[in-house]
Amino acid sequence: TVYYLESKMSVLKVFFFTALVIAVSHAGELQKRKVRNTDNANTGARDGRDGRDGMPGPPGTPGAPGRDGEDGEDGEAGIPGVRGPPGPMGPAGLPGTNGGSTNYVRWGKFTCPSVPGTTLVYSGITAGSWHDFTGGGTNYICIPEVPDYHPEATTVNQHYAFLYGTEYEIGSGQALDGYGDQNIPCSVCHVSGRPSQIMIPGTYKCPTTPYNWTVEYTGWLMSNYNEYKGRTMYTCLDKHPDVIPGEQRSTNGALMYHVEVECNRGIPCPHYSDTKELSCVVCTL
Repeated sequence: TVYYLESKMSVLKVFFFTALVIAVSHAGELQKRKVRNTDNANTGARDGRDGRDGMPGPPGTPGAPGRDGEDGEDGEAGIPGVRGPPGPMGPAGLPGTNGGSTNYVRWGKFTCPSVPGTTLVYSGITAGSWHDFTGGGTNYICIPEVPDYHPEATTVNQHYAFLYGTEYEIGSGQALDGYGDQNIPCSVCHVSGRPSQIMIPGTYKCPTTPYNWTVEYTGWLMSNYNEYKGRTMYTCLDKHPDVIPGEQRSTNGALMYHVEVECNRGIPCPHYSDTKELSCVVCTL
């Protein structure tokens, strides 16, 4: 029994001693913390400086494309650039329409041809100077069938200059055989939209290149007789002429004859012939 009690006492002594050591150690640690906190409060604790940047990491995976943003406002206009050299000239264009008008005389007819854009201005009588006079006019003119004399015109005739009707003078067997001594009508025609007009002797066709000319009428080339003193213009008489009714008599005023060439006088034959009446054509464009 005494041994048992002594053993129990020894265990209790060890237990109490261990507990005392732990308590003292714990109290000392608390005291150290208290002193440390007091020192920090008095001196002020500071963070240390940042460390240096590390090495860059590898590139990441590209992200998906973003959506287009809204258009921005237009910027201010820039300064004009230097003008460049002129380019090459382009090809000529086709003639325009309704670009003007022209007039011509249709010799030998009371009417104008049935061509779009061509209208009659007036019809009349072909007149000229006496065929064998050295003076007077040298051209044929188309006078109206009914004249209008000016109120100031007088009745004094001085016989200075005369005008005569013009007759067909046709040889037997020629193209207009049967028209001899008939007087020649005429008509003045106006063309809208085709301002250019030409008479081409020696052909009855209008040019088609580079532009397609319009045929107004075809006919025979006529003039005065070559041995008469009076000279006249070369005129394109309609191919199928009219006559002035009631005037079939030989008055021999102004005259019209068929025109032929004289070969071996600067005009090439056989292209031309000295036995054929020359044709003509009036064209507009």
